[in-house]
Order: sequence, then C-alpha cells, then structure tokens
Amino acid sequence: MISIDILVVGSGISGLSAAISAKQNGSNVLVATKNIPTKCNSVMAQGGINAALGNLEKDSIELHIEDTLKSAHKLANKEMVELLCSNAPDTIEFLEKIGVPFSRLDNASSPLKSVAQRKLGGASSKRACYAQDYTGLKVLHTLLDYTLNLGIEIKDNIFLLELIKNSKNEVCGALFFNFNSGEVEAIYASKVIIATGGFGSIYSKNTNSLGSSGDGIVTVLKAGGVARGLEFIQFHPTTLKGSNILVSESARGEGGYLVDSKNERFVDELAPRDVVAKAIFDKINNREKVFLDLRNIKDITTLMPQELKLIKTYAKVDATKELVEIEPAVHYSIGGIAVDKNFNAINLKGCFAVGECSNALVHGANRLGGNSLLEAVAFGRLAGKKASDYPDSTIEREDIKYNLPLDTNYSNFDIYKAKEILADTLFSGVGIVREKNSLTDAKSRIEKLNIEKLKANGTAKYNTNLTALLELQNANILAQAIIYAANKREESRGSNIREEFPDTKEEFEYPIDVTLGDIK
Repeated sequence: MISIDILVVGSGISGLSAAISAKQNGSNVLVATKNIPTKCNSVMAQGGINAALGNLEKDSIELHIEDTLKSAHKLANKEMVELLCSNAPDTIEFLEKIGVPFSRLDNASSPLKSVAQRKLGGASSKRACYAQDYTGLKVLHTLLDYTLNLGIEIKDNIFLLELIKNSKNEVCGALFFNFNSGEVEAIYASKVIIATGGFGSIYSKNTNSLGSSGDGIVTVLKAGGVARGLEFIQFHPTTLKGSNILVSESARGEGGYLVDSKNERFVDELAPRDVVAKAIFDKINNREKVFLDLRNIKDITTLMPQELKLIKTYAKVDATKELVEIEPAVHYSIGGIAVDKNFNAINLKGCFAVGECSNALVHGANRLGGNSLLEAVAFGRLAGKKASDYPDSTIEREDIKYNLPLDTNYSNFDIYKAKEILADTLFSGVGIVREKNSLTDAKSRIEKLNIEKLKANGTAKYNTNLTALLELQNANILAQAIIYAANKREESRGSNIREEFPDTKEEFEYPIDVTLGDIK
C-alpha cells in the first residue's frame, strides 16, 4: 500500500500540469495512469492552444472571453471563462520557458512575441499557438520530461476501479487493478486529482485513443459525485472517411475549403464546430459526399507535415494535389465530472477533477477550438495548487475487497460483440442529431446487452480481455447517463441537436446534472 500527499490519476497534459504544480507547491505527488503517458489522447491534439498574445493580429483577453462565451451558447460560467482566458498568456509563457518548441515568427522582440499563431473555428483573430501540427504531442513530451526531472513518480499500467473514502466521507485514495501483477491494490493519498480524459472511444466513429473510456467520470459517479453536461458531445467536422483519422481544424485555419460533390463550398469553414459538423452531416445524410480541399495552402508541407502523412497513409490521397473525402466523428467530451470554481468534485471532499474528464462550465454547449489544450494546462496548474492547499483527508487504511469480473465459463467474444453494438448504438441513436425515439431505442438496445453480467475468461494477470470488460462496464454506465441527459434537454443548443425540438429556448438551464441514482 502506497501513501502520498496528492494522487493524480491520469498522465495526459492536464494530469502532468496538475502534478507539476502540486509538486512545486511542496506536495509529495504520485501519478497513476492506465497506459504509458505517450499513449494518452493529448498527443492527438494538433491545431493549437489559445492565448490572446496578439502576435499576428490585434487581439485581447476580452475578445477571447467573448469568443468562448459565444461558442458556448450561453451555457458557460462567465467567471470561469474569464479565469481560463486571463490565464492563457501566462500559460504560454510557462510552456515556452520549459521548452515547448512552438513554431516561431521572425524578428520578434521577445520569446513570447515570437510564438506563431493561427486562426481556428469560432475565433475572431489568429490566437492558437502551435508547433506545426504536433502541438499536443510536443506539449505532452515537454511536460513529461519536466515531470520526471522534478522527481515525480509515474506508475503506469494500472486501471482505476473506485475511490477510497474514510469514516468522515472524505476521499483518501483510490483502488486500482494492476495489469502486470493481476492484483487489486490501494494507493492512499490526502487528496486525489482525477485527470483521466474523456470518453470518445465508446462511440463507433471517433478520433480518440482506444483508452478514452471515461473511467474517471464513472468512478466519481459510483462514489456519489455528479456528472454534468453529458448531453454535449463535440463532433469534429473533418475526419478521414472510414478511418476517422483527425484532420485538424488548423487545415481550415490555414485556408482549406470544404466542398460538396459539385465542388461547391457550402458553409463557413471557420464557423464553430457544431455548425460545420451539422452542415456536413446534412450533406452526407442527403447521400452527398463532402471533401476537404487543401491544394491552395501555401507552405502546407512545412505547416502540416503530420496531416499530409496521415492522409497519405490512411486515405491513399496526396492532399497537395487531390481532394480528401471527410466525415464528422466524435472528438471531445464537453460533459464530465461536475466541479466548483476550485475544481473540487461536487459532493466529494478531497477529490478534484480537471481536463476533459471534468466540466468546469467553460465550454457550455460547444467548445471553442484551441481551448481544450488551454484548459488542460491552465486549469491543470490551478487545480494542482488548489489541491495542494486544500485540507488533508484523514487516511484510514483497511483491507479492501474487490471482486474482479472473472469466470472461466464465459466467452470473451461476448465482450467485444457487446462493445461493438454499444458503440454503434450510441453513434446512430445519440449522434449529431438525436430525437426521442432514437434515444429510447438506444437505451433499450444497450440494456438488452446485460453488460453488467458479463465476465472475462482466464486469470487476471496480463488479461487484455478483462481490461476491455472493465472499460465496457464504464461505457455502459456512461451510455445510460448520456442518454438520460440528452433526453432531458428538450431543445437544440450547440452540440445537442434535437430533431423534434429545432429551436433554442429563450430561457435555459445549465448543462444537465446526472447522478448514479438517476440512471438506476
């Protein structure tokens, strides 16, 4: 049994930012993660990280706030948005100082003034700082090096099972399944920060890493916490047809066009993502094809080498000479663990949440492109400091029993069959456009899978089927919660588009809150 000051669960950009901040504030920190850090979803972020630096165009923090609130369709908390945007310049300065290799402008007066910026959808100016089209990867690697240099231990290949509470109902650690040993082990901590990322991979068409199964959100729900805004799931407009490999918004920011089968443009390419995704969906739903035209972008081989390579590899297309067929896919979990202004998880003393697994009310009904990496670093650093300063939970050690879902009489095939059906059901029934009947049918179909009764065959050690089942069990709970929230919001707003409720209500409520009791 391990005991430390702060346990950070998740090793993506938000988790490492929180760990670094807590360590610098004097706390003893341990990072626990399901995969190795470089396999996290953060490395797939390509376009950039927003900050009002004004290096290429006139810009301001006030304009950044205004763009964020507009994109959120009235459902963001202004105080939290102001906190996010006002911390953006300092965030870029921090990243620049620790060595993130941002793309640079020539003849700048200072390192910060030399950071190159591009325009992403919904932005009023060129605001996204970038490192070619490898932004998330470069930020993650730099943070990882910095984390290790600070002496922070990273314990990988362990799966979060549940939070540990003491007799005062404070969170004082977490229970994990260790892939390598096959054992269930407890890690005790005075405070816990959940930074496990989103849940995009539970949908059939998505841009996420395979491990993005919402484990942290479900763990918080099971501990008595609250999930907020699960009805809002962002679909990225441009992924490669069939493979759903992401083609970053930066491709449109640098001048790429969207055209239909008649080679005609049909939407403002840099409108907010919910608008662009819906326009593409309507075309495809009308049996038309949609293409991304990158042939007019100057210096594309320098600006977007990764994009060109991915398109060539997965679509067999030379994007400098040919059109690229695209389709929308699930990209970002706007909803997540409900937190207060100090990043405390609602109803859970001693537990914090940050990054894509959380909902701090900064994205509302539709996230502004470039704000996710900003939230991960800026709020990650703030959450680490807040957790470090928060009163310690009393650690009470005890022998904790946890029964892993293992049984030699079950077929592992059933796990993967159920996973495929659930993913397809979510995409078709709770997709870009949803309505009462599709939500009801999706709920019924998923319930009939009886996922909670499935078992994995074999022993626990190195059992990839068991890992798949644990993720599927979390996906099952999340699916029910998503459907519940989508059903309750009877309007079309941002990324929640209801076919039978096409209008946006004049009076509105914040993103829907869900507890485990709501879906049982």
